[in-house]
Amino acid sequence: MTDPRLEGRAVKRIAFSAEQLSARVAELGREITAAYPEGELIVLGLLKGSFIFLSDLVRCINRPIKVDFLVASSYGNEMVSSGFVRLVYDPETELEGKDILLVEDIVDSGRTLSKVIEVLQARNPRSLEICALLDKHIATHLAYPPKFIGFQAPDEFLVGYGLDHAESFRHLPYIASLQ
Repeated sequence: MTDPRLEGRAVKRIAFSAEQLSARVAELGREITAAYPEGELIVLGLLKGSFIFLSDLVRCINRPIKVDFLVASSYGNEMVSSGFVRLVYDPETELEGKDILLVEDIVDSGRTLSKVIEVLQARNPRSLEICALLDKHIATHLAYPPKFIGFQAPDEFLVGYGLDHAESFRHLPYIASLQ
């Protein structure tokens, strides 16, 4: 595939088109709206990978919400998780007694997600659920599996729509598998 945004890299295939992403995000917005009819909902985006998904998703949630972010790192410039997770930015929003929806780009090894959940649980939220754009179903050990899932992801290294490799390819409007 020839796309000038690919910086000379080739893709195996387009895993999810821009049209598929848009349609599924709208569906997730409706599901989330129905699941939280009342109370204070805080949508936490796990940066950097979730930022495009989160921005589209929150515009599809038809109820009052607050948005904040956290940054955790476990990949660096590699294509596999290092296993070491560090929280780089912690949300400033008060979480105690609130309904929290953590928005993640992809659930892969689950290490980052497990660490983040541990940190958020310590803040005593009323509820804590996960919305993941993609789930590879590799992380079978998660105490909190995603409640809302966009797509079942293939076991490939995916980029685009916020997902990156060494900070590149986030801006692609589709999700592709790198060769």
